[in-house]
Amino acid sequence: MGTASQGFLPVPGDACLWLEVAPGMAVHRLTDIALKASNVHLGQQLVERAYGSMFIHHRDQSDVLESGKTMLDFLKTRECDRQKCHIMWNEIIRSVMPDHAVLINRDNRRGSMMLPGHSMYILETEPAGYIVYAANEAEKAANITLIEARAVGAYGRLILAGNEADINVAAEAATRAIEQLTGI
Repeated sequence: MGTASQGFLPVPGDACLWLEVAPGMAVHRLTDIALKASNVHLGQQLVERAYGSMFIHHRDQSDVLESGKTMLDFLKTRECDRQKCHIMWNEIIRSVMPDHAVLINRDNRRGSMMLPGHSMYILETEPAGYIVYAANEAEKAANITLIEARAVGAYGRLILAGNEADINVAAEAATRAIEQLTGI
């Protein structure tokens, strides 16, 4: 996030909330509500026609929860009413070749670099915002490198890299996290 974020970056230990909403312009009202509800900081806000997304953070988790609750109250909805997440693509590529790694690194990446010889995990979700949750669970489960996490638009895309054993663990954690989410 640090390579692309336009807002205030979270520090390790901050609680974060990622929100995606349709239509995209609605994110401005929700940002206003979240920032006025507590002491949270705006880490990022992206607006597309179909979807808008934002993330807020604060050292004190209760501030993040309060802003989240206030946004849900404004929308007259509950967390359990969120859209169900679907995995659209889920694959591990073993021992990436140098040419492949170079092209991945030249792409519009927003994370660390792919190293030749590492294994690569690719996950695509619909809707996009859930990719952040999958990345977080994968990073907690294994010693891997976040290459890219695109959480805006119709589909979210995640690319992780690392040794084969760690990628296996990270892929399992990310997949399990998405599959266990509730929604309608």
